[in-house]
Amino acid sequence: MFKKLFKGMLGFSSKGLHCQKTSDQSQEIRPLSSNIQTNLQALRQVFDLCIDVVFREFMVDAEQPIKAFVVFIGPLTDLEMISEQLIRPLTQQTSGLPPGVKLSITNAIQVLQDYVLNVAETNTIGDQTELVNKVLEGNTALVLDGSTSAIITGLRGGAVRNVDEPDTEPVVRGPKDGFVESVDTNISLLRRRLKTSRLKVEAFKVGALTKTNVVVCYVKGIANDKVVNEVKQRISRVNMDSVLGSNYIEEMISDEAITLFPLIQYTERPDKTAASLVEGRVAVMTDNSPMVLLAPATFVTLLQATEDYYNNAFFATMIRLLRFIALNIALVLPAVIVALFSFHQTMVPTSLLTTAAAAREGLPFPIFVEVMLMELTFELLREAGVRMPKAIGQTVSTVGGLVIGQAAVTAGIVSPISVIVVALTAIANFAIPNYAAGTAIRILRFALIILAGFLGALGIMMGLMATLVHLCSLRSFGVPYLSPIAPLSTKDLKDTMIRAPWWSMQTRPRLFGAKEPVRQDPDQGPSKPDSGGGG
Repeated sequence: MFKKLFKGMLGFSSKGLHCQKTSDQSQEIRPLSSNIQTNLQALRQVFDLCIDVVFREFMVDAEQPIKAFVVFIGPLTDLEMISEQLIRPLTQQTSGLPPGVKLSITNAIQVLQDYVLNVAETNTIGDQTELVNKVLEGNTALVLDGSTSAIITGLRGGAVRNVDEPDTEPVVRGPKDGFVESVDTNISLLRRRLKTSRLKVEAFKVGALTKTNVVVCYVKGIANDKVVNEVKQRISRVNMDSVLGSNYIEEMISDEAITLFPLIQYTERPDKTAASLVEGRVAVMTDNSPMVLLAPATFVTLLQATEDYYNNAFFATMIRLLRFIALNIALVLPAVIVALFSFHQTMVPTSLLTTAAAAREGLPFPIFVEVMLMELTFELLREAGVRMPKAIGQTVSTVGGLVIGQAAVTAGIVSPISVIVVALTAIANFAIPNYAAGTAIRILRFALIILAGFLGALGIMMGLMATLVHLCSLRSFGVPYLSPIAPLSTKDLKDTMIRAPWWSMQTRPRLFGAKEPVRQDPDQGPSKPDSGGGG
């Protein structure tokens, strides 16, 4: 009942509402005119009040000079390349044509492309609407008098952030490069790691106004065709005005609408994306966003860090076990403390109960209220630290937590036990490598604290059982969310709470449906020198 009510509030049950694919240009075909002034006037009208759009008129050097103009968006193009590789050859270097080749109005498009222009990426179009879309993407259009076609040159440029280590996923041992907001740069970072023609890259245009490039990457022959087709179909069905980041796509193509847990993983690391692709997963890149989506996703993959695969297997296993312990602390520790001191005092050792009772003597609030107040205070400090300038954000959150916690204890509002529990819970939450998964744990923690405050241990068990049932019901593009634990796949357990050595991971995860399950020869690994070998 509550789920249906929630869906109704969000508009799932709305009927008769249909979004029309609107844009600033009509999608009907508008052929270019052979009269250059007609084309120039039409394009100036389209780009009226657009001060960043540049029109440059000139004469092409020929026996009979040809009128021409280029149109481009200044901030999205490389002005020096336009001058040196486009305009200068057209105005000064057309005299060096091979014998028997003459430049005239009738053959200008072909001759310029074959012999004059020093541009690697060129193509011709004859539709005004398509020309406008190409210019808006950062291309430069060359229009000639007497021709019903225009030459589109890929002289894109503009400000692009440098490739640097991502702040959200730093590593001590591993590559220091990360994705940026340019999808072309991101594809190049991926190509450097997967030097194979089996890496397929397919592009989609999403958003009637933004026309955002959304790219689907997968390794053909490894990725499951059903998953690849499902990802592409869901993206092609997206119909909205704007797509300004990868989260737009993530929410539109997820399997479930109402869940706290992320069903699609995201990352800023090219090495993590490449490793996911060779496991049979699919990557979705969105222009103007450094976050790359990985599907399918499981709860186990959200608890794996990139650095696990760059360290010794035993050390990585220890860190993973510590991470799973931190997950349980972050989720249930405050609720357990509230339940113990509110309903189940007999389960607490006598010495600890005596110490806690002495510390809580004279306090005005029950421990449930104390823990909730401290948790809310810490969440406010965390949000304030994120929104503050980077130079002082961490200082404000750290100093604020210390000062407020100490002041609250000194003033007799909360007990030291509540401060310690909330601080330990926050530290454990930071150990979860995926921010979205950590956020889900934070929200569930508040729900468990409320249940523990009213029902004690029974409330905690009810909350955990409901969470477990919900997790078992989730799917990510058909893959069970709790795999390989539920359903159990013993071969895949070597990369869950433990990280087996590389020489033992001979197969890819079974439930991802990889078409080539074997990824390396079995007879590999550490070996001693042959007896009698050289010293």
